[in-house]
Amino acid sequence: MTAPLWTTATLRAATGGALDAEVTVTGISIDSRTVKPGELFIALRDTRDGHDFVADALARGAACAMVDRDPPGVVPNAALLRVTDTMAGLRALGTAARAGFGGKVAAVTGSVGKTGTKEMLRLLLSVSGPTHAAVASYNNHWGVPLTLARMPAAAGFAVIEIGMNNPGEIAPLSRLARPHAIAITAISEAHIGHLGSLDAIAEEKGSIAAGLEPDGTAVLPRDTPFFPRLAAMARAAGAGRVIGFGEDRAAEARLLEATAGPEGTHARLAVLGREIAVAMPAIGLHHARNACAALAVVAALGEDPVRAAAALAGYDPGAGRGAAREIAVAGGTALLLDDSYNGQPPAMRAALRSLALRPAARRIAVLGEMRELGPFSSALHAGLAPDAAAAADLVFCCGAGMAHLYEALPAAKRGALLPDSTALAPVVQAALRPGDVVLVKGSLASRMAVVVQALMAGGRP
Repeated sequence: MTAPLWTTATLRAATGGALDAEVTVTGISIDSRTVKPGELFIALRDTRDGHDFVADALARGAACAMVDRDPPGVVPNAALLRVTDTMAGLRALGTAARAGFGGKVAAVTGSVGKTGTKEMLRLLLSVSGPTHAAVASYNNHWGVPLTLARMPAAAGFAVIEIGMNNPGEIAPLSRLARPHAIAITAISEAHIGHLGSLDAIAEEKGSIAAGLEPDGTAVLPRDTPFFPRLAAMARAAGAGRVIGFGEDRAAEARLLEATAGPEGTHARLAVLGREIAVAMPAIGLHHARNACAALAVVAALGEDPVRAAAALAGYDPGAGRGAAREIAVAGGTALLLDDSYNGQPPAMRAALRSLALRPAARRIAVLGEMRELGPFSSALHAGLAPDAAAAADLVFCCGAGMAHLYEALPAAKRGALLPDSTALAPVVQAALRPGDVVLVKGSLASRMAVVVQALMAGGRP
């Protein structure tokens, strides 16, 4: 039987809300379509108002629902936790869960590699004890408190991913998580359209130190020119130790060498003076760099990185993050690399380098527009053309930004340029041949999953 996560008494105490029923909560959901029996459904407002789905959630077996108004269609005497504001109620649950947590907390941010590093830490820390982490990229204003509110009090470790779109978003989330160790994976152009410069991005990422527990540890990218500033921010916030990671000779967690091929990625690291061999099924040198950061966090939390490293043999980047799967094409099969979840310039380059490692009759790149780049968009898209041309035999693009990359390609490399992923999907499907390897990547807002779904379905809508 699943251990209770929340009870009537603890829900009332955490939120200050009113709940007239006696309930035992085994989980928390914000989506009525996936709510499980025994869970608390929180009626948040986003593109739609969650209050409109409370009745459905209760009918599916939710133990109770958190609301800040009367939801429609709910039967009398339904189990409702009434609060002033449901978003504030979720944050209150996250705060209370963190206050009652006796384990160690790590928080991860960065322009790229956050989710991959979080998943590595889930594996690595599980060697030492039960480890809690978000099931997906729940790294925003509702994702972080939701991850905390779902945290079992008995877990030994928790890994919290923290992201941002605009200035001022990371520090409050870090203060909520109160990590014992923080990691910044990289500083790059992601969201530069909202922040305006790499300097501003570094300042925002560095603000994760604001929530660091006293004498905590900051794991920072040693190869970036922003390392001195990030280290100064961490020390000013009370960090007792700064660990640099990367290829730089001064890095305390150093990537000594790495190779990537069709069967996976191998690396040799030196973490705080101890040499570690790493082998992962995931393909791409960026995975080795993320492993360097993750093992440094393991050491920062007082665990043995050498003992933990073997767990990376089971590392899976996750859905939409480079997973390989065979698909049917006319006359045979091709290999699809589904990297459709997100895309920013450094992640695009990493994916293209991974494509180049795949043996294939032809290598095909299907690229969707990168978003949130503002006035830098044209140059950053065009700047990917040499990487795309080097990695792929044929490149298909969609979106206005990708027109700049497409036009910069050699004519022989141009597959097609369409306005959106819906229009592009059948064109790509028709072009594929047996033995091809096809990479699909782009920003989430480009909806490149549409292409993936079409290819998986053999071109059928």
